[in-house]
Amino acid sequence: MKILLVEDDLLAAALLKSSLEQQGIAVAVALNVPSAYHMLAATEYTAVILKAELPEVSGLELCRHIRQHYDKLSVLMFTALNDTEHKLRGFEAGADDYLVKPFEFGELLARLRALHRRYPAPAPPEQNVLKVADLELHGSSKIVKRGDKRIDLTGRELALLEYFMHNQGRALTRHEIVHKVWDLAFDTRTNVVDVYVNYLRKKVDKDFTPKLIHTLNGIGYILEDRAA
Repeated sequence: MKILLVEDDLLAAALLKSSLEQQGIAVAVALNVPSAYHMLAATEYTAVILKAELPEVSGLELCRHIRQHYDKLSVLMFTALNDTEHKLRGFEAGADDYLVKPFEFGELLARLRALHRRYPAPAPPEQNVLKVADLELHGSSKIVKRGDKRIDLTGRELALLEYFMHNQGRALTRHEIVHKVWDLAFDTRTNVVDVYVNYLRKKVDKDFTPKLIHTLNGIGYILEDRAA
């Protein structure tokens, strides 16, 4: 695992870098967003640990940049602000996971390893496979395919697709989705569900037929093969 840590507090960055390296994880540190842009362009990373509150350019802006230009890269964001609104802002910016300071190092490590499992070794043929039309989600490996094409999803996109596929053919409200996929109470001010459904559609539906993710006006969404 190779991590880019974006943290403007030099002492905090050094302590976290040391702790992660003791676990065999390679860590590079960027003290600001411009440095992070340069390092992302020069080196391939497994994940980014990103502070939300950074000087001059915010961590949220960097997260949006990562989601636009490095779509397969996992982002674990952390903040000192423990409220739902700030968490939602992070998720809407494209973060895969979120931690509130102070946090236990063990929890950080567990979340990083969970994100890293997006790229596991190929699973054996007998693994569980979820299927809708030619869309497949392989349960053990978390590999997603549409026909012969492999589709790379972020951790949160994968969780959303998995929830859809486990509930294929069933109408899902935004309240249900944000509770099950984000483990948050639904806030009518946020469009995080719609944002991520749009991300998912661009990857699993845009260039394929039939379309599988459908909007139910006044209700939410449903995943089903209407051509069947």
